[in-house]
Amino acid sequence: MTAPGPARGSFTRAWDRKAGAIAGLALAGILANLVLRFGFRASPGACRIPLLVTLVVGGLPLLYDLLRKLLKREFGSDLLGGISVVTSVLLGEYLAGSIIVLMLAGGEALEAYALRSASSVLAALAQRMPTVAHRKRGTEIVDVALQDVAVDDLLMIFPHDICPVDGVVTAGHGVMDESYLTGEPFQITKTAGSSVISGAINGESALTVRTTKRPADSRYAKIMEVMRESESRRPQLQRLGDRLGAIYTPVALAVAVLAWVLSGEAVRFLSVLVIATPCPLLIGIPVAIIGSISLCARRAIIVKHPVVLEQITRCRIAIFDKTGTLTYGTPKLTEQQVAAGFDQPGVLTLVASLERYSKHPLAGAILAAAQDQALPLVEASAVSEPPGEGMRGTVSGHELLITSRRRLLELKPADIDRLPPVAAGLECMVAIDGRYAACLQFRDAPRAESRSFIGHLAPKHHFQRIMIVSGDRESEVRYLAAQVGITEIYAQRSPEEKLAIVRGETAKAKTLYVGDGINDAPAMMAATVGVAIGQNSDVTGEAAGVVIMDSSLEKVDEFMHISRRMRTIALQSAVGGMALSVIGMLFAASGHLSPVNGAVTQEVIDVLAVLNALRAAFPPRVIRDL
Repeated sequence: MTAPGPARGSFTRAWDRKAGAIAGLALAGILANLVLRFGFRASPGACRIPLLVTLVVGGLPLLYDLLRKLLKREFGSDLLGGISVVTSVLLGEYLAGSIIVLMLAGGEALEAYALRSASSVLAALAQRMPTVAHRKRGTEIVDVALQDVAVDDLLMIFPHDICPVDGVVTAGHGVMDESYLTGEPFQITKTAGSSVISGAINGESALTVRTTKRPADSRYAKIMEVMRESESRRPQLQRLGDRLGAIYTPVALAVAVLAWVLSGEAVRFLSVLVIATPCPLLIGIPVAIIGSISLCARRAIIVKHPVVLEQITRCRIAIFDKTGTLTYGTPKLTEQQVAAGFDQPGVLTLVASLERYSKHPLAGAILAAAQDQALPLVEASAVSEPPGEGMRGTVSGHELLITSRRRLLELKPADIDRLPPVAAGLECMVAIDGRYAACLQFRDAPRAESRSFIGHLAPKHHFQRIMIVSGDRESEVRYLAAQVGITEIYAQRSPEEKLAIVRGETAKAKTLYVGDGINDAPAMMAATVGVAIGQNSDVTGEAAGVVIMDSSLEKVDEFMHISRRMRTIALQSAVGGMALSVIGMLFAASGHLSPVNGAVTQEVIDVLAVLNALRAAFPPRVIRDL
């Protein structure tokens, strides 16, 4: 069986949908046969009717699947079951055949649990974008269909709206959150002349935007194009059961044929195949997966594509987005360069007292820094914040101006020659009573666990290479990489470039991609395993195989531990079950087990395999290294 996605055949998708119904029908057919046989002492012909219905409804799809796999020279873990059903019908062993249909359909139903088509990613992308735009002509604002928007139209972007097209602000002053599209970690101030991109989330203020591109050519549409391409080329991953089945199936067939040839009894061929039906693979492994999915859910880890549980332990290249993944995605005041004649606590007290009246993205970082230092805030008066000019006010009798470097240079306050050189990150300048007083510098702070998490990937989880691929500026990426201990970086990369990098790395080895933004979604789909941090984007959550609800790298480590344990338990159930089946095959080949007795014996083996697999649902003693 292959991983879910567009590459899967139409029959396989239909079989996944019907597997639960067929399993229920098979169970009902078997119970009806037993009731008619032992409860009502019905004739053999009447007893066979529910079994024949089961074999026709469930066996024909199996036969079709068998022929399809034979033509493709595929020998998956369910091939023996298909051959067994056909053989049971030919030999008149309808009960044995119905039990096999139940086992196969039940395994498929379990395996299909929680699987979703990759096309849901595109649906989430499409649903996120507005279908109408607010076009402004003179004093009138009219809602028009998005496809009717043309270049040079004036659009109103209301508070909290998603920007529908790329354009330039012509009126208004506010902020937009572009982090999930560009990788830039902060809300970006927008005023007349500022560019805006489709998909960005507007802040508290209305903006007037002149469109520079048609909706179909805008940034968000380009990401959708990349997503479609990535979806169509989603890698197919071979499941654990298929790899084991590729070895087990030829051995079982050889034993069955040999038993038939040496004994001259075709029923021995069926007996061997019935007990050889690899239900520890078809049922034991999915049960271990489902148990692990349940355990993950209780740990705030949502597994959207179960195949990633099998693949994560084999990943050797870890690729991380920067903003919101290795960092918190919010600005933090990291340095205060205070001019001579001023003291740092005094300046921060005045600045924070004024900034609490602001909605600027950096105001929260300043207030948090003042709170960390337990600085008392005082009342401010004459507060004003003209668009593009910064913030002014009077605090404790001092006239304050908090503004940009460019604006301060234009105003030329006293001591302007003492400004420090331009540094990486964001900054704001403070003038007090007409004198330059301080430069406040901000960075996107790394998560508290980022360095320890990165440091343990190689020794604990056998990763050979670790890298950052970010849309943020190179100076910011290098700063963060040094903080967390990563040396290989790719900065200022578009979603298309991220996708190309991930595809190139995945061609070399299995990859883990961890990100949080919409610009990460195509790369997540191209990686062997995609992990989304947090609930910032429904699009990213759909593209990822795993969603970490708590926005914590520690949870990624927990997922790795749960996956490793799941693989161990699944192998115990599968290999142990197959070993018992081999012993049973030898008894069947020697004539000591009939097809029905072989089916019952196989059910006992299945119960043992499932009971062991259920251990995956319970937390282990050690669930993370951090």
